[in-house]
Amino acid sequence: MRELWKLLLLGALTIGLITVFLTIDAAGNWDYVLPRRARKIGAIALTGAAIAYSTVMFQTLTNNKILTPSLIGLDSLYLLLHTAIVFVFGSTAFTTFGKHEQFALSVVLMIAFAMLLFLVLFRIQGRYLYFLLLVGIICGTFFSSVSSFLQMLLDPNNFLLVQDKLFASFNNVNADILLLAAALSIGAVAFFHREFKYLDVLALGREHAVNIGVPYDRTVRRMLICVAVLVAVSTALVGPITFLGLIVANVAYRVAGTFRHSVIIPAAVLISVAALVGGQLVVERVFTFSTSLSVILNFIGGGYFLILMLKENKT
Repeated sequence: MRELWKLLLLGALTIGLITVFLTIDAAGNWDYVLPRRARKIGAIALTGAAIAYSTVMFQTLTNNKILTPSLIGLDSLYLLLHTAIVFVFGSTAFTTFGKHEQFALSVVLMIAFAMLLFLVLFRIQGRYLYFLLLVGIICGTFFSSVSSFLQMLLDPNNFLLVQDKLFASFNNVNADILLLAAALSIGAVAFFHREFKYLDVLALGREHAVNIGVPYDRTVRRMLICVAVLVAVSTALVGPITFLGLIVANVAYRVAGTFRHSVIIPAAVLISVAALVGGQLVVERVFTFSTSLSVILNFIGGGYFLILMLKENKT
């Protein structure tokens, strides 16, 4: 019962923030304001839910609460892709590739990279998750280094085009792309939904899960594929938000006060959406778009990450 009340309070907070976001300073301009703000809310809700869902699953699989799916290297691959497009095609890059083509190319490349990584590492017997993390970190560092090198070779005007892709933005989300991203995310969750019943057992570790009778290898593979799809779609839709998953997942663990993922995941989703909506309100109303939401989240998330690391060292 306590968990239900907590979820209801989080839901009320999230709905309240969304209502404020949709209605603030909108009097007399409802026909113009509401569709645009509703599209932005849709992108925020989809991104927040996908990041929260994938982060909680990833941390359960790795049995570590300070790891996030960005360690696989998908965020770095996204930045490398857009840097390479500008480097090759110059200032006409994003007119040559429309928003639909950019989204499709980003999603396909990121999922293909994740699948290739998984297929290679799944052949390794034993604790291949550690190899996955190691190879993901190496690939992410490599992609970031190549991106930085290419950016240094760009002229200032083209670099500004790349810089827009370095930070997540909810301001210019295409409605068609939003619907496609929602379909992909919901489809991935629905397709792998059978595996989610094992999350509570997987949190106990590989040995306990195998002893109880969980098909560990098959379950982990399918869940990692779901994580890859959710991260790829959310990143391709709005851009990389590195520390959001880390923040909302760990706050959800504390708020939920239980090990049951049927409570933790909804709590993480609601906290994620509330954080994004509240953060976007601060960006628009307090900073008047002088900074981006991802900068604020990365600043807060970086400090929170250091706090979690210090706590881990003490224990």
